[in-house]
Amino acid sequence: MADYVLPESAIEEERFLAASGPGGQNVNKVATAVQLRVAVFRLGLAPDVYQRLKTLAGTRMTAAGELIVTARKFRTQDANRVDARARLAELIGKAHERPVRRVKTKPSKAAKARRVDAKKGRSAIKAGRGRIDLD
Repeated sequence: MADYVLPESAIEEERFLAASGPGGQNVNKVATAVQLRVAVFRLGLAPDVYQRLKTLAGTRMTAAGELIVTARKFRTQDANRVDARARLAELIGKAHERPVRRVKTKPSKAAKARRVDAKKGRSAIKAGRGRIDLD
């Protein structure tokens, strides 16, 4: 479910900030970076999806349950706005993907025996490197 559609009602705030990086004098004059604040509880996510989103978001998730995404890759507000929403949708889409369960495996008796034989062989080689007694 990587193509998640973000509902507009979940977006609490869309703020424009002064961006850093290339852009010349434009950077100093125009606030092109976009910061989105999304109320995660308004998304109506399942508990397991919410936990995965919390893990994926890391420090971008506040204690109040807000997800903050800042986009400043582009030089225009519109491009950064689209980028922020796409990144947010991608993050929530990743949270919807269930991890594949790991199937435990166990080495066979033959594999264990081969390992022990190899260890014994290495041990014999190393034991033969000691001092030679001439008595």
